[in-house]
Amino acid sequence: MKQLSGEDAAFVYAETSIAPMHIGALCIYAAPALLAESTPLAESTRFRAIRRFISTRLHLARNFRQRLVSVPFNLDHPWWIEDAKFDLRHHVRHLRLASPGDWGQLCLQTAKLHAQPLDLNRPPWEMIVIDGLEGIDGLPKGAFAIFSKIHHACIDGISGAEITTVLHATLPYVTMPLPTIPWHGEPVPSALELAQRALPSLLFQPLRYAAVFAGAMATMLRVCPDASDCQPSSAQPIPVTRFNRTITADRVFGRCSLPLSDLQQILTRVEDATINDALLSVCGGALRRYLLLKNELPELSLTAMVPVSVRLRNEDKALGNRVAAMTVALGTDIADPLDRLKAVHKFAGQSKLAVKRWGADWLLALAESVPATLAASAVRLYTRARFGARVPPLFNCVVTNVPGPQVPLYLGEAQLVAEYGLGPIVDGVGLFVAIFSYCGRVNISVISCRAMLPDPDLLVQCLQQSFDELLAVSLALSSPDSPVDSFQAGGFEAGDER
Repeated sequence: MKQLSGEDAAFVYAETSIAPMHIGALCIYAAPALLAESTPLAESTRFRAIRRFISTRLHLARNFRQRLVSVPFNLDHPWWIEDAKFDLRHHVRHLRLASPGDWGQLCLQTAKLHAQPLDLNRPPWEMIVIDGLEGIDGLPKGAFAIFSKIHHACIDGISGAEITTVLHATLPYVTMPLPTIPWHGEPVPSALELAQRALPSLLFQPLRYAAVFAGAMATMLRVCPDASDCQPSSAQPIPVTRFNRTITADRVFGRCSLPLSDLQQILTRVEDATINDALLSVCGGALRRYLLLKNELPELSLTAMVPVSVRLRNEDKALGNRVAAMTVALGTDIADPLDRLKAVHKFAGQSKLAVKRWGADWLLALAESVPATLAASAVRLYTRARFGARVPPLFNCVVTNVPGPQVPLYLGEAQLVAEYGLGPIVDGVGLFVAIFSYCGRVNISVISCRAMLPDPDLLVQCLQQSFDELLAVSLALSSPDSPVDSFQAGGFEAGDER
């Protein structure tokens, strides 16, 4: 048995049928030559081969066969146990897209699968093999997709990337060593045993809280000796947008792919800017365009919450969550794309400095010190009473960027062609933008609910045009003889829906 951390447990407490707390990934593969036929027999044979392959990797990540066990009355955080009833057939399934099997159909199916909560009475993950992609241009014959999802209590973005490496290799069909110790399930502990395990935590909770509080006060005195230093210079009022209301259970999913080399070209225009700065700027430009078309652009800039991994080097292989957060203004109030990038770079730098000055360890320790009963009650009251849409937002959306490998990966003999991430949305924060880089491409996904984003393709179009505009300005500045009106390059304003 292994107990969840306070941060991991919060995702369990926040789970509702309307806002399930899992992370997803849509991976597209080129089928092995011998199984590249799009016939029912070939697809059935390939699915069985994929499930057998996954069965050989179960011992490489403990979360594959662990399920949650809750402590009575939430006296302490839940525990992970090895599920003695684990059955791979409940976790790896197969479906085929309806005709025409194009991007629209795949995105719609992905959104439907992502909207469905996981069964928390089993190990909280699923993989669905999706066939019938014949209508997607540019994919090899017999290409298939795998949509996977795993509860956020198990992983964050970085440990999720580690699970990707468990299932993939840099060469076709690399065999893995067999487990040295046979796997055995654990019996479900009784309520009395779980209550007894909670007793030490209850006894020492006040001491832990006092230690964390003392550490927080010491950090505050060190970081901001006077009150004027306590607030980050990038802090500003957060406007309320269509994405900061009550969500529904209906999900939408859209995606686009950008060349990594072009993003690197853009960075030459702003000293010390990063790929993340450029991508946040592209997101800001896209949201500006989208809200202009809806006549809803606020005067104040939208702000994104950007998760930041605080894993130590010796925690690279650890599952679970080790994440802090920084907020970055996206420059949606700035028309010029290059000026927007400069502003985003400045705001991101200020937020990184604030996270570094404050440190994240004491925030994570605070999550550990809050009594489980109080934490569970507070989170569940907040989510079930749907307070998220009733209070002023702390940020408008979530943008997460996970760097992926720049070499081809293989699931058995099937080469990974592209991967798109998905994340959870909640009341008050109904837009999640997931960014994953792989093999020279940067893949961007948008996840929302249909009430907030009835036209995800339009927002995807805005992302592409925001990127094209920023790239055009960057290339023009590299050539002094080619002046350009930066805002008009490759873009549109309200009323122009081309």
